[in-house]
Parts: sequence; C-alpha cells; structure tokens
Amino acid sequence: MAQETHQTIVVPTDAELLQAQADLWRHSLYYLTSMTLKYAVELGIPTAIHRLGGAASLSALTTSLSLPTAKLPFLRRLMRLLATSGIFTADNTTDVEVYRLTPMSHLLVNDVGIENHTTQATLVLAATSRHCVEAAIGLTDWFKKDMVPPLTSPYEEVHGAALFDESMTRLDAESDMVHNQGLAAHDNLGIDIILQECRSVFEGLQSLTNCCGGDGTTAKAIIKAFPNIKCTVLDLPRVINTISDGSGINFVAGDMFKFIPPSQAIMLKLGLHHWSDEDCINILAHCKKSIPSREEGGKVIIIDIVVGSCSGTILEAQLLMDIAMLVNTRGRQRDENNWSDIIMKAGFSGYKMVKKLGARGVFEVYP
Repeated sequence: MAQETHQTIVVPTDAELLQAQADLWRHSLYYLTSMTLKYAVELGIPTAIHRLGGAASLSALTTSLSLPTAKLPFLRRLMRLLATSGIFTADNTTDVEVYRLTPMSHLLVNDVGIENHTTQATLVLAATSRHCVEAAIGLTDWFKKDMVPPLTSPYEEVHGAALFDESMTRLDAESDMVHNQGLAAHDNLGIDIILQECRSVFEGLQSLTNCCGGDGTTAKAIIKAFPNIKCTVLDLPRVINTISDGSGINFVAGDMFKFIPPSQAIMLKLGLHHWSDEDCINILAHCKKSIPSREEGGKVIIIDIVVGSCSGTILEAQLLMDIAMLVNTRGRQRDENNWSDIIMKAGFSGYKMVKKLGARGVFEVYP
C-alpha cells in the first residue's frame, strides 16, 4: 500500500494576514487608480497646474478649473491618491498644500506649445473608456465560451465591433475618434528619442515606408532628422483621406495585408502587437517582398514592446499592455523569442535588436 504523504500547510502569521488583507484591498480597488487618472485628465488638472507655473494650491486649482468651492475637500482626497500614485507630487511642508507636475503628469498637459511634446491625455481616455472597461468585465465569459479559431477578442464579443475598424465608427463615432487619437499619441511619443539613440538604423537610407503611419507625424520627424530619406506613409483609406498637408511625404491609401509600397526599408512602429502571430507573419512576408536584398540595404525596422526587456514597473506595464491586447484586440505583446519566431517564419534570414528604450525594442530585420 502506497504510503500517504502529508504536506504541512504553513499558516500565515497575524501580521502577514493583515498585510495580505491590505494587499487585497489594493488590488481589488486598483481600478479606482485608473479612474482617478481619467478624472484628472477630464478635469484638466495637469494642464491647469502647468498654466499656474508648475505648482498649484488646492484653492488655486479649484478656481482655475471653475469648480464649486464646496468641492475643494473632495478635490483634496482625489489629489492625495494621485500624488501617492506618482501622478503629482504634494508639498505639505507649509500650511498650504501645493501640488506639482511629475514626468508622468507632464505627459498629460494639453495645448501648451512645448517642442516635441506629444500629450498622452487621449491615450488615458481611450484606455479607461466605457467600451474597454465593459470588454474587460466580459473576460470571464470569454474564457468559458468554446470558440472556433481565429478567436475574436472579448471587445468584439461584447460590442460586436472591432477597435480601429469601420465597425467601431458605426457603433460609436465619438469613441472611435478618441481611440484613434489615443493610438496616434501612443505611437508618436518617443520617435525623437529613437532617432537620436538609433541613428545608425536610419543613416544611409534613401527611402522608407512607414506602415500604419497615420497622419505622418513619425515620417515628418524622420525627414527632419534625415532630409535625404524619401518617406512614404501607408495607412487605411479612412485615415489617409483625412490628411491635407503632405509636407513632402507620399501618402498611400491601402492595406498592408495586400500590398506595401516598395522602399529600401519598411518600418512597423508599435503596430504588430495589435495582430495575431499568423497575421504578423503575413504582414512581414509582404514587407519582405517590398524591400531589396540585404546587400542593397534592404531591411525591416520593427519598433515595439519587448516583454521581459526590463524589470520592475516597466515589466508590469508590459504585462498590463499584454492583457490590454488580450481584452481589446486579437494581438499580444511578445518577448524576444516570440519576435524571433515570427520573423524567421516570415522568411527573413536574421535580425538584430539594436537597442532597448524603456518598454520598447528597436529591431533591424534582414531579408
């Protein structure tokens, strides 16, 4: 008869249980951290502090935001959490509380004419929108539902529409606009840093096609840094048809799943994570057809999140972005092994990760 083995259950100490309870409160209520960030953006708090010289008391904020004075005690509670979360800093060394911008809230300042400033306010509004929250609430039902591949996203299951698609325009045109503005803000932030830190990636190029290049903000930055590069922006007709100022850029309305305008280099910046591995392999295969040989300088430039490239809060952000992709799209965030797999399956001979910048990695992919 087999001898039974008994595992000893380690009972947490009283102190550990109290800490665990506090941690459960924190994790269960984390959605309120996102919501208070949303409120701060909607009220215009970061912009108000900036316009007040970078520091503001609660009374000055209340006046600047045209809030009823009776709401000042409630604003104090909101600002206390935002400061604890690192959105603002709080100076309580005097009788008057003063709040200042941090690098995070600096990214949420609107319409201030700061050079190379890309506000991320619309990204916050998109990520905390009703449609995204409802899709996240539907994730349990999505997991339980037996589905035939290719799997639709929880977002599609809940709303019957897909993000960044004409179906979303029909469902809610205003929300679709916010999501597209948030996507553009997300994509365009950091291009100047990339051009400074990864000059070798662009030096010597004669032509470049930026897939899903939107209004050309990234292409304009490339042309400014490298005037000899002829830039083409490929995006869907619903995006390209709204652009009136070319600024020397060749805008092409099309679908990268069908055709990519030939160039010496093709750039995919923060776009592939919206797509499944199978779709990414298809896209990359089209890229390979549109560039010359490696000897002639042909390459694909991928700028995207690389999970595990960092630790701490950046790793947490990468993993949260992965769950956001799970909930809202059919895509995923990838570690370097995942990237290597889809690159090689698309028929490329190799790649090099040129640099890691924050949550992102910059790849050169060779035919």
